[in-house]
Amino acid sequence: MIDTHAHIDGKEFDPDFELVIKNAKENGIEKILIPNINLDTINHIVELCDLYPGFLYPMIGIHPEDINADQTVIDKWLKIIHDILKKDTFGKHRFIAIGEIGLDLYWDQTYKDMQVYAFEKQVQMAVEFNLPLMIHSRNSQQELVRVLSKYKDSVKGVFHCFTGDVEEALQLLEFNKFFIGIGGVLTFKKSTLPNTVKQVIPLDRIVLETDAPYMAPVPMRGKRNEPAFVAFVAQKLAEVFDVDINTVDKITTHNVCRLFNINAKL
Repeated sequence: MIDTHAHIDGKEFDPDFELVIKNAKENGIEKILIPNINLDTINHIVELCDLYPGFLYPMIGIHPEDINADQTVIDKWLKIIHDILKKDTFGKHRFIAIGEIGLDLYWDQTYKDMQVYAFEKQVQMAVEFNLPLMIHSRNSQQELVRVLSKYKDSVKGVFHCFTGDVEEALQLLEFNKFFIGIGGVLTFKKSTLPNTVKQVIPLDRIVLETDAPYMAPVPMRGKRNEPAFVAFVAQKLAEVFDVDINTVDKITTHNVCRLFNINAKL
């Protein structure tokens, strides 16, 4: 299995990072993709990925909640990211995606216009460098779709941490080069996500994720999430689709390999 979204560069993992990696490998996790959130996290992510080449993979981008400045500052940040991407490599790895980027209007809309601006600029970078997007969207799907629709034939990626209803899923599935990221919410007792997945999201459009350290799946809910727990998400998907977990593993891994242009055992 592949965890396509884990913030294991965070301080929550500093005390036992090597054990977290060991646990992931022992629980059948073959690769972990690490999203970036701002300029301060880039170096640390790359350093970690350099320690585990072929197992950890870095992304680069600015998270919408970190878009909290005027356009002059944002343009400076975006230029730094663009310049890094132009160099093609950073450390031992090429960045495999632009992310985590997107729109988040749940808590605060003060910087809504700047979020939209930064999001579109990073979408344009994805087109320029032919990289997938790792997209965060919270209370912002219509604004997100409006921007992405301009580039529909040119962009690909993941709609990370999808928790929406059938109508929202169908709208995102119209972007046929994108996959839906499914994580721990699928396992929650009161979640409506299993029904949405079963109704309209085919397994060949799904990738697995944890969003560690957040939203640990049942039976680990309330604990720090980590990549090893993606197996619980896979098991729940197997139940939803009435297939064995090996089928979920094989199809979702194939989806990741196609999207991010990486190799894995199938």
